[in-house]
Amino acid sequence: MDVERSSLCNCVVNFLLEENYLLTAFELLHELLDDGRDAQAIRLKELFSDPTHFPPEQISRFNSLRVADPQSLLEEKESLEEKLALSEYELRLSQEDILKLKDELQKKTELAIADGSNGDVSTANGSDSQQVKRETSFSDLGPLKDNERQDINCAVKEYLLLAGYRLTAMTFYEEVTNQNLDVWENSYACVPDALRHYYYQYLSSTAEAAEEKIAMLRENESLRKENEKVKNDKASLLKSKDFADGQVMALTKSLEALQKDLKDKEILVHGLKQSLEHQRKALNDCRTEITSLKMHIEGSQSGRILVAGDIEHVQSESSESYKEEIELLRKEIESLRTGKFITEKTIDHNIAFIEIKDKVVDFQENNTVASPLEMTSEVLETVGAQSLENQQYDDTNDKTEALPGETLISFTNDINGAIGSADHVSKHDDESRLEDNGLLLKLDSLGGEPVPENVGLGTIQILAEALPKIVPYVLINHREELLPLIMCAIERHPESSTRDSLTHTLFNLIKRPDEQQRRIIMEACVTLAKNVGEMRTETELLPQCWEQINHMYEERRLLVAQSCGELAEFVRPEIRDSLILSIMQQLIEDSATVVREAAAHNLALLLPLFPNMDKYFKVEEMMFQLVCDPSGVVVETTIKDLAPALINWGDKLDNMLRVLLSHIISSAQRCPPLSGVEGSVESHLRVLGERERWNIDVLLRLLAELLPYVHKKAIETCPFPNHAENAGTLFSTSMLEQYARGPIEWPAFEWLHIDCFPNFMQLTCLLPQKEDTLRSRITKFLLAVSERFGDDYLTHIMLPVFLVAVGDSADFTFFPSTIQSRIRGLKPKTAVAERLSAMCILPLLLAGVLGSPSKYGQLTKYLRNLLVQSAMQEGQPTRHTADIVNPVRFLCIFEEHHDMIFNILWEMVVSPNINMKISAANLLKVSLPYIDAKEASTHVVPALVTLGSDQTLNVKYASIDAFGAVAQHFKNDMIVDKIRVQMDAFLEDGSHEATIAVVRALVVAVPHTTDSLRDYLLSKIFQLTTTPLPLSDVMRRRDRANAFCESIRALDATDLSATSVKDLLLPAIQNLLKDPDALDPAHKEALEIIMKERGGGTFEAISKVMGAHLGLASSVSNFFGESGLLGKKETGDPPPPEPVEPILQPPIVEDTRFRRIMRSGFTDMLRGKAKGSEETPPSQ
Repeated sequence: MDVERSSLCNCVVNFLLEENYLLTAFELLHELLDDGRDAQAIRLKELFSDPTHFPPEQISRFNSLRVADPQSLLEEKESLEEKLALSEYELRLSQEDILKLKDELQKKTELAIADGSNGDVSTANGSDSQQVKRETSFSDLGPLKDNERQDINCAVKEYLLLAGYRLTAMTFYEEVTNQNLDVWENSYACVPDALRHYYYQYLSSTAEAAEEKIAMLRENESLRKENEKVKNDKASLLKSKDFADGQVMALTKSLEALQKDLKDKEILVHGLKQSLEHQRKALNDCRTEITSLKMHIEGSQSGRILVAGDIEHVQSESSESYKEEIELLRKEIESLRTGKFITEKTIDHNIAFIEIKDKVVDFQENNTVASPLEMTSEVLETVGAQSLENQQYDDTNDKTEALPGETLISFTNDINGAIGSADHVSKHDDESRLEDNGLLLKLDSLGGEPVPENVGLGTIQILAEALPKIVPYVLINHREELLPLIMCAIERHPESSTRDSLTHTLFNLIKRPDEQQRRIIMEACVTLAKNVGEMRTETELLPQCWEQINHMYEERRLLVAQSCGELAEFVRPEIRDSLILSIMQQLIEDSATVVREAAAHNLALLLPLFPNMDKYFKVEEMMFQLVCDPSGVVVETTIKDLAPALINWGDKLDNMLRVLLSHIISSAQRCPPLSGVEGSVESHLRVLGERERWNIDVLLRLLAELLPYVHKKAIETCPFPNHAENAGTLFSTSMLEQYARGPIEWPAFEWLHIDCFPNFMQLTCLLPQKEDTLRSRITKFLLAVSERFGDDYLTHIMLPVFLVAVGDSADFTFFPSTIQSRIRGLKPKTAVAERLSAMCILPLLLAGVLGSPSKYGQLTKYLRNLLVQSAMQEGQPTRHTADIVNPVRFLCIFEEHHDMIFNILWEMVVSPNINMKISAANLLKVSLPYIDAKEASTHVVPALVTLGSDQTLNVKYASIDAFGAVAQHFKNDMIVDKIRVQMDAFLEDGSHEATIAVVRALVVAVPHTTDSLRDYLLSKIFQLTTTPLPLSDVMRRRDRANAFCESIRALDATDLSATSVKDLLLPAIQNLLKDPDALDPAHKEALEIIMKERGGGTFEAISKVMGAHLGLASSVSNFFGESGLLGKKETGDPPPPEPVEPILQPPIVEDTRFRRIMRSGFTDMLRGKAKGSEETPPSQ
């Protein structure tokens, strides 16, 4: 059994290597090694270890060294133990297999001896034949046929599944791409366990005994070697296990030491914090002493009564008191020096304070004129400066230790108190100078009350408590004046809850702020964020954004969107792409358009601040969501701001372009088909919904905006240095020749003609003919490509791609050989594909590729060949005429091509070819919506007059339809007169077909044309109805009656003059009613209703007038009336006639809707309705 398994495995290995299924072979190698079947894996090992097939430098790039850590070593230890146990198990299996092989070998040896010489001869012959067969290669049998390859592939797949090599089977299934291995056709080769049957069949038809015996011996030897190898591996694994255990122990000890060291450092940090608290407490005590000294100095100054005559005495006393105070201060400083918790910085500041005091005293002793108030102010200013230095020093320490903000605020209060005291003394000093020297200075005017240390903090607390009460009573237009106070309170208040309340007040300062007010609030928030730092911005400002995100007013949500973009600079980088990005993601789904627009704009501002590219694909998804937004302003902002920002930040233009094209195609593909008939052209076209049409349009706009980036990247990645230096002539003929010669990688350049243009063709083959807006968008993109990349690119790259796509021949000289097959694959291969290319891709070729200004001559030549010369060449297949009409119609959208089109159409008009004349009439008809009255009168009408004079009836009828379209689109008097003259000529011909064609052509124009043409049509109908056809020609009578009835019903829905109604409309109806056999019952009913209403009626006149007001025919508006088709009684008896009182009508001057309403008579109408209800027989 083992030998059989080995043989089957060798067969599979040979087959995989012959067919070059390397992935499957590689997976099989791993599964053989996992099963311990190294003998069957020797050939695969040698193949994959061969440096000629798999260079080691390539493999080494994917390997990396791991850093040893306890966790990885533990995992390695466990894996080694598992491998060791597996190896021991495999060793036992190998020993058992060796014993079995020895027994089988012994039995076969005995049988070989018993067989004798005949066996020797047959064995020798078999060996020779087998040697010959082994020397015969697989290729000597010829290449495998498709059915043979299918059978072998299915057999190999079945073997791999039965053998348990499921991963190899999955890899083999994915590697065989040109066959379906799930379906095995019913043939002689399709048997269960096929590969094993093939093997038995091969053994039974050839002399395999010698080879099997040798294989068994080799297997025995290989198993012995494998046994030794397994023992060696076991020994090495045991050594590795011991080494790993030693490393784990060492790392465990190291980890314990590190943990102990960490605990010691934590204890040290705790001690340092306590020491810092003691130092801060001592420093505060020192400040208290200094403040008391300052207050004592102020009190001593204010307690003295200064008299002008005793200035010297006062100065001497004050100098003595100063000396005493200085002595006291020196003693205090000495005592502070001896303290252990006073920092050297504080001592230096105090010494400087004493030196300044000495200077002041010396100055007072030397200058007897100086005022004591001036000296006091100078001393206090010095004290304020010293306190400021202490504050700065303490702030530095606080930032170093990352302590809470309450200490900062207390230090700020000290600064404010010191400076306030100095300002207060200086102010009173100035006031004292204004007094006469002989006057006494009052105590309260000189010194004032001493300023307490916590006066700044108290002021902030009072301000924080008062602001929420003040804000509601301030006018909205003046509330921004409170912003400095609110910002100061938020910045300096020590309690976080109060700061949160004030921040909430800041965000809600105005209920529905306008743009200017939002700008003021945002500037205040930005300033506040700068002052308070990152942590407080994250913990105090951003939560306000999150709370406002679902606010009922869009102005507040708009404020959130703006704050996310402008506050992101003042938070930590990891907050920007997590919390702020989550807020932006919720804002882009907001119901308000202005909020989504602001979210798109601020997301563009946010992207450069992201620390890394981890959120790129999420941001790209958000960008495409905003691009497909139903609001135009959101789309515009996204295309102009967000898309360029995403490209500059992410630098993944290729991925964005790939996703963009995928969205465009999928938006069209998920729409239902135009027709459910399989194999028809309409089944390939899609009915676009409004949402899908909008999505495709905005995505095409985005693609047009990305074209400059595509052009720039193509220039930057140009592989030809000599051409890349000159961007102006980069895509020249010489560069394209170099591009075509060698295999190079230039994906940014090849994206257009390999991915973009084929996707455009796929998209346009899904669009119905009426989707001119989307085709125009694609055409403008193609024109922009030709303008940016130049005429050489247009001629040698763009034009061949589109020529092949419409089924024409093209020059591939400037395409590399590697991509020529892909371009040739765009050629339509079926009749339906040819029609689709003519209907959908040909418009792009004409307007977007050949429509470039530099290709005007080639466009003229191509279109003339398409319309004129191809029709004149007999025996050659030409495109369907109806399929060419749509491309020419689409080309008429672009005004610059009108002259060229009409010149070619004129050639078709004067051509003797009848089909060409008919095509010219149809093309002139479809071009009418895209031209003005001047072009119609100078080009279209003369051409149609020429066609109308043709003797061929089909040409004449085609021109009649075109004249009707002219009447539908133009109301110019001159054009209408020409139409009337030409229609008279057609009617004078007298043929029945011409008459019907004229009437039907003018009926189409009735709702849109002038009154004169309506009267003309009505007069012609009246004239024609006065001359009835012979009674024998029933079909023609019915055709005429139907055409005339349709015209009369269409004319009845318009405003006809009273004269026309009286003289033409009613007589014409009477003439038609004279031939009831020719009338359709529905037409007859409608004519009777019109006759009754126009001739003066009752209630139905109101319905008719209202129907005409809505643009409906009177027959339709009265369809549900009592005399209509659905208004008849269900009983068999006709309804009794309604008594109508005779009304004498004055001569009608003008029959308007209002006159018809008044003429119908409301009293008679109501009376008639009442009588009708009374006379109706009751239902039995």
